[in-house]
Order: sequence, then C-alpha cells, then structure tokens
Amino acid sequence: MHETLPLLELSDFPAIRREKIQTLQVNIGYRCNQTCVHCHVNAGPNRTEMMSEENLALLLEVMKARGVSTLDITGGAPELHRGFRPLVQAAREQGVQVIDRCNLTVLFEPDQEDTAEFLAQHQVEIVASLPCYSMENVDKQRGKGVFDKSIRALQKLNALGYGRANTGLHLNLVYNPQGASLPPEQVALEADYRRELAAHFDIAFNNLFALVNMPIKRFGSMLVSKGQFQNYMTLLKDSYSAANLDGVMCRTLVSVDWQGNLYDCDFNQQLNIPVPGRLHLRDLLRHDLQDLSICVADHCYGCTAGQGSSCGGAL
Repeated sequence: MHETLPLLELSDFPAIRREKIQTLQVNIGYRCNQTCVHCHVNAGPNRTEMMSEENLALLLEVMKARGVSTLDITGGAPELHRGFRPLVQAAREQGVQVIDRCNLTVLFEPDQEDTAEFLAQHQVEIVASLPCYSMENVDKQRGKGVFDKSIRALQKLNALGYGRANTGLHLNLVYNPQGASLPPEQVALEADYRRELAAHFDIAFNNLFALVNMPIKRFGSMLVSKGQFQNYMTLLKDSYSAANLDGVMCRTLVSVDWQGNLYDCDFNQQLNIPVPGRLHLRDLLRHDLQDLSICVADHCYGCTAGQGSSCGGAL
C-alpha cells in the first residue's frame, strides 16, 4: 500500500472554519464482507477494528449534549458490528435521524437476514453503494456477483417501502467513477439510473449521490502504482470551484473513528489528520468545535472539484 499523505500535505487549499455540529459521522468498525477497489477505508473481511461498548454509549451522551440532529453510521459494513442495532434504536429514541451507509450485499450475510426489516422498523435512512446500473461495471469495481446481490437487496428494500412515495423510508444510491475521472453531472446520471433500474428490475429510489473518488488509501495507492496520481491531482485542482466551499460537509460534520477520536471528515480520519488538539468524543461533552480551523490538504480538492462532492452527493 503506497502512502499518499506525503503527496497531499503540502497544500494551497483555502483555509476554512467550522460551524455548529449537526452530524456525527461514525465509523464503528473496518470489518466488511467486500473488498472494493475505490474503498478509502481499506475495509475488508479480515479487519478486526471495532468500536467499544464504552464509546458507543459515549456517542449517545455526546449527541444529547451537543444537540446533534443526525447520526451517520459507516464502516466497513456497520451492520456487522454487534452494537449496531442497539445504537440505532437508542439514537432513534432520542429523536436523532439515523443514516446507515449500506453496501447492500451485507443483507445476505449470516445473521443479517432481518436487517432490512430492522432498518425499516426504525425508519433508518439508507445510503447504498451502487457504482453503476450495469453488472459488468459493478462486478469489476466491487467483486464478482456483487451486482446481482445488490439488485436483490434493493428489491427487498423496495418491498418494505424504501424508495417508494409517502412511506418516509428514504433509499439513496451512491455512484463512484471507475477510475481517475470526475463523476458525470448528478442530475442527468440520476435520470439514467431511474430509467435503467426501473425498466430492467422495477427498482425505485429517492436520490442518487455522485461522489468523487479520493486520492487516498486503496484508490490513491492504485493511482500511484499506475503512475496516474499527479494527473488525477491536476484534474481535481483544475476543476476547483470556490462556490463549493460553503457547502463542504466538514463545516457541520465531525468524523469519529472506531476508537472515538475526532476528525474533520472521514477522509482526514483515514489519513490520520485529527482535529486540532487531537480531541476525543469525551471532549465534546464539555465544548463544541464551532469556529475551529478545519485541517486541509490537497485531497480537499476532491470535495470542491466540478459539481462538488459530499456525503450527500454533489454540492
């Protein structure tokens, strides 16, 4: 694995500051049933890092103390953590919106057969990875057989009401480019997804999020190996739009790793760039991060290139 931080940390990216925290995005563990080429977390079946019960409980205290409105749970495959369901249930009891970043195929793993029903029961918003609407492209990026399983999972979620009108069960899909390019325009791509998935599989969804691949971890290492890293960075910088700065997710989101440490975003977490002062979840019980400087490096151009990119899609 090639380290990319030394190629990113000397940066001319503009200085930005935090606003009030609205979202806790929590990586509760790196274990995953898939190993995807574009994964910036480097997750997989052999990863053992999982959040402790103590930190899971601390999350609930922090959300209450800081008035956090959204808990965004990610991994790995977060559903594989034995504390996932108690965390979701407790957060919903506090009135917090919960997002599950789901890879879809996890719904067919052992002991996960009723996970879809659990998510629907607690009105959890699902953000599901589906990097294309064709089998060839998805299986190339995520592994043989992943597309068929993903389609079956989406059909199961639709049957429960996800992605359907007037159910309150939101199902959003995520697109990532296959290589060193920016995603297509999100509105047009969403129309393509709707047409193809409806015509061939009778699948409905709420929104499509088109995300930029970040030049870090597994994807960044691949770029280095292929001699494409600098060209990709040039593409991101040449496509920079200052108008996207106001909407970047790090202004109102704080990322939490499996050990409870705080970062300005999930990408900084994977690069091990902590918030100033190397703060922990427990520090949020005493004070907010409002007005603190956000730690930036050249990978931040990924969020501000072209139409922009955030955990909620194009900016």
